Amino acid sequence: MDGEDDAPKSLMEEMYANGIEGVDDAPSSSTSTTIRKNRPIISGEQLDIEAYAALYSGRTKIVRLIFLADHCDNSGMQLEALRMAYDELKKGENTQLFREVVQKIDGRLGPNYSMDATWCAMVDRKADQRKDKLESELNAYRTNLIKESIRMGYNDFGDFYYAHGALGDAFKSYVRTRDYCTTSKHIIQMCLSAILVSIEMGQFAHVTSYVSKAEQTPEALDPPTIAKLRCAAGLAHLEAKKYKLAARKFLEVGPELGNSYSEVIAPQDVATYGGLCALASFDRTELKNKVIDNINFRNFLELVPEVRELINDFYSSHYASCLEYLGNLKSNLMLDIHIHDHVETLYDQIRSKALIQYTHPFVSVDMRMMADAFKTSVAGLEKELESLITDNQIQARIDSHNKILYARHADQRNATFQRVLQTGNEFDWDVRAMLLRANLLKHEYNLRASRKI
Repeated sequence: MDGEDDAPKSLMEEMYANGIEGVDDAPSSSTSTTIRKNRPIISGEQLDIEAYAALYSGRTKIVRLIFLADHCDNSGMQLEALRMAYDELKKGENTQLFREVVQKIDGRLGPNYSMDATWCAMVDRKADQRKDKLESELNAYRTNLIKESIRMGYNDFGDFYYAHGALGDAFKSYVRTRDYCTTSKHIIQMCLSAILVSIEMGQFAHVTSYVSKAEQTPEALDPPTIAKLRCAAGLAHLEAKKYKLAARKFLEVGPELGNSYSEVIAPQDVATYGGLCALASFDRTELKNKVIDNINFRNFLELVPEVRELINDFYSSHYASCLEYLGNLKSNLMLDIHIHDHVETLYDQIRSKALIQYTHPFVSVDMRMMADAFKTSVAGLEKELESLITDNQIQARIDSHNKILYARHADQRNATFQRVLQTGNEFDWDVRAMLLRANLLKHEYNLRASRKI
């Protein structure tokens, strides 16, 4: 590689290595201690299902366990996830989902995890009784025309339907409370309930709509609620593949979130989703200012040290180490209910940015050395570079015979001369215009013309 300027030898050597040695280097003692203390849930190791499930509560805990069982190749992990989902469902009232889990288990966990028809019948019977009671209460409230009681009645109906897995009916019931809300807090409660059900149903257009409605009543928003709304908005943007907007929302989540939104998202998810979306969409300056130097987001990153390290490696141009971290995380990210569809796209964008950033400082790059840095073959690297050049993301040309990439940098000397000439011409034009105006004023040309008129 030939630098544009005479760079110090140490810097050039570091760019040559570009993370190759960084992968083999042992981490510092302080880093090792931190990783041991904060063992990440999402890591390169096999997913700890029990620790993973403990991050969530309510329906999302069960749905995530079922999703994990459906997408995991390890039969032991599948059965463990289904066993935990079975136990969790027996604590609730969703008999429909319970039957689905029993069907997936298919007798593989023994007689203790088989179909419990007696329990299902009892829960369904109680549900019918509860529904009749709620209907009679709501009818009484309507007769009395007490808005607060009607609101609470619809809200109870929403909770009832949600507990039994009837998400569509739950959403309708929560939305109906809007006409009977008398305070800003009631509106916020309605919006959060509608957002929760919409996320469960995968209706992210509704999520965006109700986040906006909640934000229109800022006087009732406390820090934890703001954090929840930003998480919900981030998930909606992620689903819409608007990764830059998603990253911004996740980066704005404050530490007040804590574990208060476990029915939707865990703090570790905020770090993972926000970090990957930022890497894929932010430029170098934004990555430094909005991610690495972001004190609030740094607290989230401490929960997932591997995401923190890969962001730092990317910014430090240690691409081999960064890509190795990404490779280690990939299998577990594919088991995440929200980001699994976006992993390939995000990884491709991050890799493309790394290739562009690697080639930017140089006039010429030895593709063999670059292939080593990115842990790929020269032929594979050449295809990636061809694609980036075709898309006009890298201004360069490839010498396929000698395997060298030549950058098409502008002639700085010629460009400087052109700018000087242009500035001189503009100055000459401005001076002539000023002299002309001065002469017009001196001879009172404008005044005489106005008198003639």
